[in-house]
Amino acid sequence: MKIQKIPALLFVLLCCFSVSSIAQVDTKKEKVSNYKFTIQEKIDCTPVKSQGRTGTCWSYATSSFLESELIRKGKGKHDLSEMFTVSNIYKDKARNYVYRQGKANFSQGSLAHDPITVAKRYGIVPEAVYSGKEKEAKGHDHSEMEKVLKGMLDGVLKQKRLSKKWFTAFQAVLDVYLGSTPENFTYEGKKYTPKSFAESMEINPDDYVSITSFTHHPFYEKFILEIPDNYSNGSFYNLPIKEVEAIVDNAIKKGYSVAWDGDVSEKGFSAGKGIAVAPVDEKRDDLFLEPGPEMKITQDMRQETFESFSTTDDHLMHLMGMAKDQKGTKYYIIKNSWGEISEHKGFLYMSAPYMRLKMVAILVHKDAIPKNIASKLTL
Repeated sequence: MKIQKIPALLFVLLCCFSVSSIAQVDTKKEKVSNYKFTIQEKIDCTPVKSQGRTGTCWSYATSSFLESELIRKGKGKHDLSEMFTVSNIYKDKARNYVYRQGKANFSQGSLAHDPITVAKRYGIVPEAVYSGKEKEAKGHDHSEMEKVLKGMLDGVLKQKRLSKKWFTAFQAVLDVYLGSTPENFTYEGKKYTPKSFAESMEINPDDYVSITSFTHHPFYEKFILEIPDNYSNGSFYNLPIKEVEAIVDNAIKKGYSVAWDGDVSEKGFSAGKGIAVAPVDEKRDDLFLEPGPEMKITQDMRQETFESFSTTDDHLMHLMGMAKDQKGTKYYIIKNSWGEISEHKGFLYMSAPYMRLKMVAILVHKDAIPKNIASKLTL
């Protein structure tokens, strides 16, 4: 996702890089937080991972979301390969970038609907089958790979006429960094192709819908969300933010989790503290020590921050629970992909006001949507 609106010292706190290497706090000097959370609902999920030095939070968040879907469906716990999805998306982006003659986004970022598209077109594979990194590598680092791939495509575009070799050459370079994706494999004693594995897990891509909430398009209609990482021109249902929140709450209460896309570059967001709030006074010294008054979020506030670029699609995470603090404020339990940081071991508590203001979009199973709202969307 994009890196902006923050001091250089906080550069790695966005989706582009994992914070696992720098987010360790000096507990000897830190004051003890007085936030007290009572968990009300929690969806079963797989362990926290680290995306390393990559901008692939979208794949980690959506893979985690699908892993919880498998648990909900009674398929057991499975560790899905994020990089199988990433590799296929890079190939799709390359075609899009070249065919649009460089007038398109080619970066590490994407959105939650893109892994769903990969599952539909190409399938899913387990992490044990395809990790996308060399065995001796401790983590992922796509910094060089992204530059090499984009440089190659820009070089291709300087030619007066495309040859038939450019995509084969692109794929070969991608495979040097990530490895060739498997055409078939054996997992837990059975043979699969990526598509047959997805079918065996009963993942139906048509069951998942993307939802957003902005006033520059009519509510209860679909539109292509105008953000850079929506390279695939995915459509989103547009709903008032109150109804989006109602969908999230209903989903969690019914056992469905949510893939969340939003802005994490605010002063009220701290992965290292495991807390995200929208305070009335963001300069107060005890911001992450004591619950305090939070802003009352309106639809107009959301639109203003979106149009001023104060709210951007910085990061995707997996929303998989609800809680309340000692003052009764509602929070969402979020699984991040920056490793087991903070006292919450890679999870964080996001207040409902923060979610209302800084959510860009969500992905959810259509059956998790309340019937009265689903009827407005003809689902």
